[in-house]
Amino acid sequence: MMSFFSSPSVTWSLVVLLLTLLIVYGIWPFRFFKNLGIPGPRPLPFLGTLLSYRKGFYCFDLECYKKYGKLWGIFEGRQPVLMVADTEMIKTVMVKECYTYFTNRRDTNEDLAGPFADGVSIVKDERWKRIRSTLSPFFTSGRLREIFPLAQQYANRLVDHLKKRDLKKPVQIKELLGPYSMDTVTSASFSVDIDSINNPQDPFVGHLNKFFQFSFFNPVFLLMMLFPFAARILGKLGITMFSKTSMDFFYTFLRKIKDQHHKEKNGRVDFLQLMIQGQISDDKAEETSGDQTAKGLTDHEILSQSFIFILGGYETTSTTLTFLMYNLATNPDALRKVVEEIDTAFPNTAPITYEKLMDLEYLDMVMNESQRLFPTAPRTERVCKKTVEVNGVTIPKDTLVGIPTYVLHRDAQQWTSPEEFRPERFSKENKGDINPYAFLPFGLGPRNCIGMRFALMVMKLVVVKLLQNFQLETCKETQIPIELDTMYRPKVPITLKFVPRSD
Repeated sequence: MMSFFSSPSVTWSLVVLLLTLLIVYGIWPFRFFKNLGIPGPRPLPFLGTLLSYRKGFYCFDLECYKKYGKLWGIFEGRQPVLMVADTEMIKTVMVKECYTYFTNRRDTNEDLAGPFADGVSIVKDERWKRIRSTLSPFFTSGRLREIFPLAQQYANRLVDHLKKRDLKKPVQIKELLGPYSMDTVTSASFSVDIDSINNPQDPFVGHLNKFFQFSFFNPVFLLMMLFPFAARILGKLGITMFSKTSMDFFYTFLRKIKDQHHKEKNGRVDFLQLMIQGQISDDKAEETSGDQTAKGLTDHEILSQSFIFILGGYETTSTTLTFLMYNLATNPDALRKVVEEIDTAFPNTAPITYEKLMDLEYLDMVMNESQRLFPTAPRTERVCKKTVEVNGVTIPKDTLVGIPTYVLHRDAQQWTSPEEFRPERFSKENKGDINPYAFLPFGLGPRNCIGMRFALMVMKLVVVKLLQNFQLETCKETQIPIELDTMYRPKVPITLKFVPRSD
């Protein structure tokens, strides 16, 4: 028997067989879209169309839209992704059939997801419904009014900090606004005052930044794309796409804060305390009664939502604010109108009230237009739970459906002069002309961004406070037009000048 396997001809036959099987494995899914009659770029064995992400996946989406139209197929490794830019199909996927066919996002291995595994943005079906319904009351206008004075405290602190700086030097906007976002989120969520505005070297800040040092060419990410079955193995080995030291840091931080909240039940009511008040056991979470599921969150679900609050609140809010300040500085007419509206609503830097802040119409228009040009999430996704036909297109079970938000927001069929900054698109007179399924700054439908109201309040507040006290200007360090890198970040940090107002 051994002599049989030691034969050179047999050895070479086995090698050829293994190579053939490997090649077949690498190209096997690639007839998926051909069989459906859906066009798309030609994939490479194992890699699919991943190499095209080198120029930025948002740019790749735009190229594909121009070449293939409103429907095309791509491959992230061996994973087929049906890209949909047809607004009627988007309406069906994101809204009409959300609960029946398109409830969930991309499947994420629980071991690799680590602390995010039970997060509202990851969990599926009935668990998502339970967690979402538990969290939704935290973001009502009533709750936000309770949090508003807290957000004011950090906006005032940011203004005071800026006044102490040498304003002859330009300011990197993300470095300025990131700490404000983080301090507001951590205080509203956990009653913790990090004060990263005045202490940018705090370990909390350093560990948080490590979470966002992601690349499409991260070895762990690539291994998962090429060999999806490896995800479970990597997870069991404790290997994730995130820094283990940073995850351990936040786990320890959140566990300590949660224990303190258990002991100090009469403290200020923050998001964490509200979650703890409704905490349930793992067994209770699995119980159902007819169509009714249990209410509340388990211990690990509370920790997962806390991670989501910190990371989502910090990165998305500060990034959106950074693009907003850039758009204001590079469009002086829009900036002048915003300042006039602020000065009229709050003369002589009068105290800001929640009601008046949320009624600033032109500021709303400016924020919408900024998010149109630079959406926080350039792409969003849903997974098809059962084979279904949508607008004549068959979508097989388990197909990942991608919605190219960046493409929709710059589509000349939807927007006049889409590359121009025109806040008036969103005026009361013109808003009715906007296709609601072509504008997705916070997602769409039942699974949209749960923290949308909180984010809008925090962003509006700091913009008003800054423009009450400073003139905003471009400088020689400001890159115009802005260029984005592969990961949808400015290649050159957005840098502007703040000049104290003399009026």
